Amino acid sequence: MLIDTSAPRPGSSSGTTAAAARRRHDDAPDTTTLFTRLASLEDGPERDAVRDELVTAWLPMAHRIAGRFRDRGESIEDLRQVAALGLVKAIDRFDPSRGAFESYAVPTITGEVKRHFRDRMWALRVPRRIQELRNKVRVARRELTQNPGSPEPSVADIAAHTGLTEEEVSAGMEALESFSTLSLDAELSTDDDGYSLADTLGASDSSYDVVVDRESAKEGLRRLPERERAILYMRFFEDMTQSRIADRLGISQMHVSRLISRSCARVRADVLGQRSARGGGRPTA
Repeated sequence: MLIDTSAPRPGSSSGTTAAAARRRHDDAPDTTTLFTRLASLEDGPERDAVRDELVTAWLPMAHRIAGRFRDRGESIEDLRQVAALGLVKAIDRFDPSRGAFESYAVPTITGEVKRHFRDRMWALRVPRRIQELRNKVRVARRELTQNPGSPEPSVADIAAHTGLTEEEVSAGMEALESFSTLSLDAELSTDDDGYSLADTLGASDSSYDVVVDRESAKEGLRRLPERERAILYMRFFEDMTQSRIADRLGISQMHVSRLISRSCARVRADVLGQRSARGGGRPTA
């Protein structure tokens, strides 16, 4: 649902000038009567109209709260939309008999905006504790460098300012650098021979599977007769053709082919039997 966040605040009603002067903010209208009426109405067009009137009346306050979070990587218009949705939730849940609406709405809207940053703005899911450390470190760095010429605060300076441990400050500083991610196609060098982040990543090494297969086949190979082991060695380790193996052993090429097939089948069956006994494993071809 999109809310017209540019809607103007309605003019103050008669008799509320003195009350408005006593309020902390000038964007807190007197809507007690509207809330009382809203609570008495069933769902329907009339209730929706009163609800819309309340949203319009309190929208400037939602805008003010959204403004507190500007310059954090999100556009002010998007922040106003989030704050407006928080305002709608506050209006729907507010009980007029339990106090002033502003006291209830401010933390509700603020929480909605904070959840937006926590759940939507981070490129990766980060634990809430780390996000809170990031925010504390960010605020501390801003406060410690607000005077012109102030040096960049050290980890120890921030720890002393916030009451955090240096380990917590370090975690917060790492999170400050992790708010967004780089594309794997992003170049890491500015020269003509620049390479991308993807170029620094490793690839799966098929040799690991070969090692596993060889270790699994060892026991089955040991059980083969000596001649069959010799034939497999010549074929697969010395890369000899079946015809050359047949000439060396004085047998036919067809006999060599049958011995290779039979030996491989025995080793494969032995390996599969071992894996079944262990409860499964990577299947072999």
